[in-house]
Amino acid sequence: MAAYADNDQPLRLAAFETIKRVNEMRGDLTAGDLKAGFEFQAERIPLINPQRGIFKPRQMRFLLSIRTVFPRSGARVWYDDQRDVHRQIYEGDETVDYAFMGENPDAADNRWLREAMENRVPIIYFLGVGPGSYQAFLPTFVVGWESKALKARVAFGIPNQTKLDLPEPGPERRYALHDVKHRLHQASFREAVIAAYKGRCALSGLPEPLLLDAAHIIADRDEQYGQPVVPNGIPLSKIHHAAFDSHLIGIDPDFRIHVSKRLLTRRDGPFLEVLKRLDQGVLHLPGRSKDRPDQDRLAMRYEVFKAAA
Repeated sequence: MAAYADNDQPLRLAAFETIKRVNEMRGDLTAGDLKAGFEFQAERIPLINPQRGIFKPRQMRFLLSIRTVFPRSGARVWYDDQRDVHRQIYEGDETVDYAFMGENPDAADNRWLREAMENRVPIIYFLGVGPGSYQAFLPTFVVGWESKALKARVAFGIPNQTKLDLPEPGPERRYALHDVKHRLHQASFREAVIAAYKGRCALSGLPEPLLLDAAHIIADRDEQYGQPVVPNGIPLSKIHHAAFDSHLIGIDPDFRIHVSKRLLTRRDGPFLEVLKRLDQGVLHLPGRSKDRPDQDRLAMRYEVFKAAA
């Protein structure tokens, strides 16, 4: 790794540790998390520039982060790659394109991309998975810079490694991108399902998104029916998700809830009674009919529940 200016590497590591800590607490980052920045030697330092996608704090020599937002419906789009970066990742092999800011390759933002490439600097990629919601991928590296095409190419680092080294082309980069695809799949699916139900558990009505999972009706390993689409998902609190996955709770194609005999016959305190009271209730449905659970998928899953009873 190239030698940094005096404070560049400690600042970078402090930023990385802040992101890792927030990720451990709740997974996706909010726009507020990015705005809050990180602290270094009693100074608050930004993680992003809210108006631009390429960011280098004044305290640092090299680029710190790049960002791709997930636009709200009708919102202005900064870059072409905001429209298709998810597609690139899912279809990609080793690298992903990142569009320059504007059409001048010598503009400061675009020079920062080139300098990061030349010095093999590890950066953060904040990738939008929903309006105001991000997954942070680090370390990410700029591995190509094309002035005529007005784009850079980025590669992702190996997850959960202590060393912030640029992976070599070939199997290492493909493995890193595979991990990104998996995380993006899970995060985008969760964001879409929970948003469709306005942040509430479909069984209990619990209105706290941080306590909700997006449960697959048909597991994603099923290539035919397990797609990450809203009609294949139900937002459930973590305890309800565990019960659903264990076939202790089932949902029939008419959206009626069934609690297994195993739970109904047990007597073990008030929390269990709350679960038992769900029996013969009806699922809280999303506002749009196209977001409702697919009844064919529910029928398939309900057969599994009955067989496990």
